[in-house]
Amino acid sequence: MGESQRRARETTRSTVIRLPTEIDVTNAGRIGEELGSAFAPGVAAVIADMTTTTFCDSSGARELLLAHHKATAEGIELRIVMPSAGVRRIFQLTGLDQVLAIYPSLAAGRPDGPMEPAGREAKPAG
Repeated sequence: MGESQRRARETTRSTVIRLPTEIDVTNAGRIGEELGSAFAPGVAAVIADMTTTTFCDSSGARELLLAHHKATAEGIELRIVMPSAGVRRIFQLTGLDQVLAIYPSLAAGRPDGPMEPAGREAKPAG
């Protein structure tokens, strides 16, 4: 395998989709479509980057859950980067933080990231 082919395979292992500052009924469907189109052959993980997201209503949460189900069906991991505690609150109230893989930072959300998802309890060492 040539160097350019190897690099192309490495870059398709994970895909980052940057989500907007506000997610609501006006743009949630488009976001769901964008995430769904990222679930392509050769992609192991899709990272929904909500780093700049300051608001996400239930329609946005629903699209992320639907994307999670689609990713799971296709053998792809969906990781959600959600550093804002305020945004994460809707996911906690609905229990979606226990279903979705939510990470506190983009570095932690990468497949080789150093941390466990933010919404799940860390396992004790030992």
